[in-house]
Amino acid sequence: MFHIVFFEPQIPPNTGNAIRMTANIGGTLHLVEPLGFDLSDAKLRRAGLDYHDLAHVIVHPDFEAAMAWIAENGSGRVYAFTGQSSRSFADVAYEPGDALLFGREPDGLPDDVLGDQRLTERVRIPMAPGNRSMNLSNSAAVAAYEAWRQNGYAGGA
Repeated sequence: MFHIVFFEPQIPPNTGNAIRMTANIGGTLHLVEPLGFDLSDAKLRRAGLDYHDLAHVIVHPDFEAAMAWIAENGSGRVYAFTGQSSRSFADVAYEPGDALLFGREPDGLPDDVLGDQRLTERVRIPMAPGNRSMNLSNSAAVAAYEAWRQNGYAGGA
């Protein structure tokens, strides 16, 4: 249904939580290397519980490989989630196959990624004034469920 892309994730439990979430929405989790952990990390496994076998996870060696895969296998639309946007993520009309791109936990998406011409749009998740960011896996869940809701929870029960 949707592609959740983590650019160089650093914290294993966030990726474990995203594995569980993407399994529940019928989505695909894309991890762009280098990763800040090994996929066999115990904290990642614990956070993902028994959903690892139910989830579709693809590891890409770099951002170029991830973008090429999405262009060929997805809708080709990529939404970059960043605090450097004034448009709310909820104002987007998501379509099946869209990719939701999230940056590293400590510093978000780098400028070269945010400036990539293949991005459809930069969007943000609204927060209280003065707050810097939300947790990566929480942000991905908020965005993925909004996209899935807009599409009638297709495939859900």
